[in-house]
Amino acid sequence: MKVLLVALNARYVHSSLALRYLKSYYEKWADTENEVIIQEFTINDSIERVTAEIYKSKPDIVGFSCYIWNIVLVLETARRLKKVKEDLIILLGGPEVSFEPEKILEQCGFIDYIISGEGERAFLDFLKSFEKNNQTPNKVIKASSIDDLGNIPFPYTDDDLKHLKDKIIYYESSRGCPFRCSYCLSSAVNGVRFMPMERVKTDLYSFIKAEVKQVKFVDRTFNCNKKRAMEIWSFLSEKAKPNMNFHFEICADLLDDEMLDFLNRVPTGLFQFEIGVQSTNVNTIRLINRSMDFEKVSASVKRIAQGENIHQHLDLIAGLPAEDYAYFRKSFNDVYKLKPERIQLGFLKLLKGSPIRRQASEFGYVYTDSPPYEVLKNNTLSYDEILRLKMIEDLLEKYYNTHRFDNALEYITGRFDTCFDFFEEFSFFWERNNLHTVSHSNEALYLLLLDFYESLFDDGSKLFKDILKFDFILHQKNYRLPERFCGPKIKNFKERCFEFLKDEENLKKHLPHYKGLTAKQIYKQVNFEPFSYDVMEVIKNKQNTVPEPKQVTILFDYKTRVQVVQKARAYKIRI
Repeated sequence: MKVLLVALNARYVHSSLALRYLKSYYEKWADTENEVIIQEFTINDSIERVTAEIYKSKPDIVGFSCYIWNIVLVLETARRLKKVKEDLIILLGGPEVSFEPEKILEQCGFIDYIISGEGERAFLDFLKSFEKNNQTPNKVIKASSIDDLGNIPFPYTDDDLKHLKDKIIYYESSRGCPFRCSYCLSSAVNGVRFMPMERVKTDLYSFIKAEVKQVKFVDRTFNCNKKRAMEIWSFLSEKAKPNMNFHFEICADLLDDEMLDFLNRVPTGLFQFEIGVQSTNVNTIRLINRSMDFEKVSASVKRIAQGENIHQHLDLIAGLPAEDYAYFRKSFNDVYKLKPERIQLGFLKLLKGSPIRRQASEFGYVYTDSPPYEVLKNNTLSYDEILRLKMIEDLLEKYYNTHRFDNALEYITGRFDTCFDFFEEFSFFWERNNLHTVSHSNEALYLLLLDFYESLFDDGSKLFKDILKFDFILHQKNYRLPERFCGPKIKNFKERCFEFLKDEENLKKHLPHYKGLTAKQIYKQVNFEPFSYDVMEVIKNKQNTVPEPKQVTILFDYKTRVQVVQKARAYKIRI
């Protein structure tokens, strides 16, 4: 038999770990030789293309990996395939079909079988049974957990590692979670199972040898076992090559001084942490059965930030029980004050099988009938407020998470009572001007922020314009400066810049890494820009008052340097 396993990934850079586990487990433990192959698409591929490519593969069985982001496309693809090939056997598996599978079979007559739960062993048994009888006795195959994760082979072949080198590769060193958060499907599984440590190191060394770009651990709470976490982190710190990145979902309040001291010393860019705060409302945390000490989280995030070597990504969830708009404002401000590299403002999804979905009536949840089952309102948060938070989330992505506006945001948020108040007021401006209805260039985003500032404040607009200009140039080597940022022309400015670059003392002080190059060669690698204010001094002192104007020239050097947020180095100079 020819068995085709199909993944419809959310993005092109993603890859399917689940299907590779099914394939590798079958090939290791099966006593038969069915051909099992994997085909990967994205949800952005047309349904016509997906259907056609699967059909042309001429499989006997097609298995789909089902999640909230792809289930609609999966079902429509399966429906079409069954119409053009009636004898095709269609199998579904994954979290989106593991709960209420009988209901799915009843509603979708074109689906033949569903594996509910952890799929490796169940998939093997399914193919064995099907091969013998050309069918299985049950339409729903209830899967049992694999106790010894070491029995699951390494899921990636050499060809995989070569093909996926520049994509995100997913890996797990454990299954399960010690916590029972009511919005998470991990709450449906008891305990944590660990992959044998030597096996983990062998697997990770395979990634290192292949020099893959990023490995994302899917462990729900990677550091729930301190000894294991430290051993894996130490191994990667010693063995990993430059420009590799390993992403971990961690619980920051479990980090102690020994771990934090170690993390401050790891190579810059090697690790990336995702930290689920979700809410700082103690009552909300209790209602979702979550364990978190935000004071400890805050202290850990600040300690990690001191090392300037680890990208931190903090999550918030809007729509949790007992968290109204006012308290979400507080949660937002609590997290924003920590200044992580990324803040993700997500919206509660009432996933099938999650305890909070069973509590929907208790908290007055109204949510979408179709995936991703996102909350529309509840007892404490109205739909109007959800829409406002959606607008804020969009601005957070455009302005905070890109890091192209860091200094401008630091300055302008200082003129509001809180950071949330700035984003809220900015969202009103955005909506009044229908800015949410069109896309905007990078240049336009700078100018819109300037428009917003000028609509509110009579003073300081020239200074704020200079700060925006500084941010603009800091992140763009070959830039065309927006006309509104251009000041009066300075006589012989270019000639003076060349004279600066010809001076050996200037190069020694500011640009020693360009030694041996001519002034003309260096000029192509850097930028000189005049400013009306000493913006670097304003930024350094976190100054919100408007100083006296002062003509300053700033040199921007774009020579690559490894850091958490890539940007140029800037120097005040005399020319």
